Amino acid sequence: MMSLLQKPFSMFLQVLFFLLLMCIPSFFAFPPNSSATSFGAAEGNEEAEALLKWKASLDDNHSQAVLSSWVGSSPCKWLGITCDNSGSVANFSLPHFDLRGTLHSFNFSSFPNLLTLNLRNNSIYGTIPFEIGLLTSLNVLYLDKNNLTGLIPSSIENLRNLSILNIAENNLSGSVPREIGQLESLVFLVLSFNNLSGSLPPEMNNLTHLMSLHLSLNNFTGHLPRDLCLGGLLVNFTAALNHFSGPIPKSLRNCPRLFRVRLEGNQLTGNISEDFGLYPNLNYMDLSHNDLYGELTWKWGGFHNLTSLKLSNNNITGEIPSELGKATRLQVIDLSSNLLKGAIPKELAQLKALFNLTLHNNHLFGVLPVEIQMLSQLRALNLASNNLGGSIPKQLGECSNLLQLNLSHNKFVGSIPSEIGFLHFLGNLDLSGNLLAGEIPSQIGQLNQLETMNLSHNKLSGLIPTAFVDLVSLTDIDISYNELEGPIPKIKAFIEAPYEAFINNSGLCGNVSSLKPCTLLTSRRKNNKIVILILFPLLGSLLVLLIMVGCLYSHRRTSRERVSCLGERQSPHSFVVWGHEEEILHETIIQATNNFNFNNCIGKGGYGIVYRAMLPTGQVVAVKKLHPSREDELMDLRTFRNEIRMLIDIRHRNIVKLYGFCSLIEHSFLVCEFIERGSLKMNLTSEEQAMDLDWNRRLNVVKGVANALSYLHHDCSPPIIHRDISSSNVLLDLEYEAHVSDFGIARLLMPDSTNWTSFAGTFGYTAPELAYTMRVNEKCDVYNFGVVTMEVIMGRHPGDLISSLSASAFSSSSCSQINQHALLKDVIDERIPLPENGVAEGVVSIIKIAFACLLVDPQSRPTMRQVASEFIGRWPPLPKSFSAMTLEDLMPQTTVTG
Repeated sequence: MMSLLQKPFSMFLQVLFFLLLMCIPSFFAFPPNSSATSFGAAEGNEEAEALLKWKASLDDNHSQAVLSSWVGSSPCKWLGITCDNSGSVANFSLPHFDLRGTLHSFNFSSFPNLLTLNLRNNSIYGTIPFEIGLLTSLNVLYLDKNNLTGLIPSSIENLRNLSILNIAENNLSGSVPREIGQLESLVFLVLSFNNLSGSLPPEMNNLTHLMSLHLSLNNFTGHLPRDLCLGGLLVNFTAALNHFSGPIPKSLRNCPRLFRVRLEGNQLTGNISEDFGLYPNLNYMDLSHNDLYGELTWKWGGFHNLTSLKLSNNNITGEIPSELGKATRLQVIDLSSNLLKGAIPKELAQLKALFNLTLHNNHLFGVLPVEIQMLSQLRALNLASNNLGGSIPKQLGECSNLLQLNLSHNKFVGSIPSEIGFLHFLGNLDLSGNLLAGEIPSQIGQLNQLETMNLSHNKLSGLIPTAFVDLVSLTDIDISYNELEGPIPKIKAFIEAPYEAFINNSGLCGNVSSLKPCTLLTSRRKNNKIVILILFPLLGSLLVLLIMVGCLYSHRRTSRERVSCLGERQSPHSFVVWGHEEEILHETIIQATNNFNFNNCIGKGGYGIVYRAMLPTGQVVAVKKLHPSREDELMDLRTFRNEIRMLIDIRHRNIVKLYGFCSLIEHSFLVCEFIERGSLKMNLTSEEQAMDLDWNRRLNVVKGVANALSYLHHDCSPPIIHRDISSSNVLLDLEYEAHVSDFGIARLLMPDSTNWTSFAGTFGYTAPELAYTMRVNEKCDVYNFGVVTMEVIMGRHPGDLISSLSASAFSSSSCSQINQHALLKDVIDERIPLPENGVAEGVVSIIKIAFACLLVDPQSRPTMRQVASEFIGRWPPLPKSFSAMTLEDLMPQTTVTG
């Protein structure tokens, strides 16, 4: 009876208390302008004091400078602070400012109305304070991309209004506290890229409103929460690269909104055909490196929005379903290292967007479908270690964008199709471990971007094609266990290859330690061949004698001429244009240029005039006639000849080929490769041509110059310094590929000679150290590269900007800092639209590289090999929007004064 009376009475007291609270404001109402009107101001003062105290605790001058607007008692006007209608701080957002300090001086209790705390991508270190639980109104918390350590505090349970919690990319450790299960309003939970460990608490099953859960790259163990998608809202789920085991959560089967799933790199179990449902929105799935089993069924073809399907390194059986060809947005398929059998379905050719097909290490058999030619976007094809047979289809040559082709360890027969030579972008070729026979097609010599080639363990025979000398990018080869014979190509990859790369062939020879020298006479030759080999040298000697007599006669007829022409064969008025079998007469060049008529002139430089000349063969070449003043410098022809011979041997896709050189009393000239679009300077100067040079093309131009200089500095022996890299000496072909030209002033960097007594170079590009010393090394080229890079980005020579950079290295005056604070978007070439998406990242990255190359101290500049390596892989993401980037954001720390 008492309990029945107590309940209404209790309710009465609560209502009464509520009414009293409602009346309190009228009791204590103050007239206007009384002291009570300063209540909000007092609260603002407390918040201002708390913020200023935290600012004072930050470590470095940079942090203090960033928060220079934090003065006075009105935080609502400060950088990163916004207030609500009452004047109380509601949002505290300072991402990407590189602030350095801890959160221990941050008084969380002073901000009762704080909704957003965003300090992502700074240098905040130390632990997350337990007091963070005093922000009970907090809705959004971003502390990711800092240097936080220690545990996730259990006081986090008080943040019941929290919908976004991102503490990824720190050094947090320990286990996830079970109190996190109290945050039932969470929509986004991001814990990835930490050192968290242990099992996930079962209380996480309470987080039924989650749309995104990121757990990747920690040391978690145990099972995944079984009810992750009980609310049916989960869109993005990543738990990759942990130590999770046990079954796939059953709730994922009925999770219709799934868009992205990454569970690779664990020990998860389950049946691939039963534990997953139909996901109409699924875009990306990676379940690689687990213990999944079962078969791929027809339903996998129903994922019409799927772009990446990665299931490698599991125990999946059965065949590849032909229905997979219906998932037409697929770009990546990786089913490697499973137990798949059967044939490769020809229906995969319907996947027009596919650029990576990886099926190696399975039990697939049958032939490679000829329909593969329809995969025009394919960049990587790996079918190694299967039981595929038949011939390699020539239609493979129509996959013109292939970068990697691996058909090794199968049972392919027949010859290597010459059409592989059409794959001009191919960088890696592996056909080893098959039953291929016949000769190696010479067309493979056209693959000038090829870096690795493995043709070992086949039945290939005959000679290695002479065209292989053009494989300038080749670094790694293996042709062992074949029936090849004859000399190996005289290129670095073959000369430096280990003995194992050549063993078990019938007669390879060459001037390398692992092979016998090539000789004309061997005891194994038949007698008739011996006779021929003896007669040929005799006939050759007689021919040489006749030529010498002819030369003497010619010399007597034209005694006023002194001829010195370079080539593989020396004759008075001729030289060899490499790539042609016949000699090109000196008179032919004279005729082709109409005796160096100005109408055939295509350019001028500090060292000569360039003419266009069409040879009798139909090939167009560039002829550079040296100025007379430069001819006078060629008195030591023997030295110059030796240097020219070494430059002629250079073969790189981004370096203009030098075919030959000829010097007469009246003139001297170089014969070079003709590059169609002319100089970079000309293309940037012309409004129309500059607009055709979009940002992708400009990035590729800079990449090409970097690769060329890296090759000259690090892959030539001895190394070569160009010494005059400028926009006039970078030429563009029809595909806007860059080719470095003008070796008229290039010199070989000899170990015992680095001091040059005469200055050479182009004004506006030369390194500052050359103003006070003539000691030149490869870092001068690096500086030139930095200038050219900025010229490509700005569309004009960056003279004033370079002066400002140089001044900032020695002075902290405001004058030297003016350009540093300029917005990047106001500095780059305005004739083309601002770069977007991944291109914007590329532009920012190469400007950072350029600034590093322009450092005043030569030793602080990177090497060109380091520069070239930056173009490999993806560009790093931008710390803030492209439009907000300043030049100061991109400068190396050594050039920025405080």
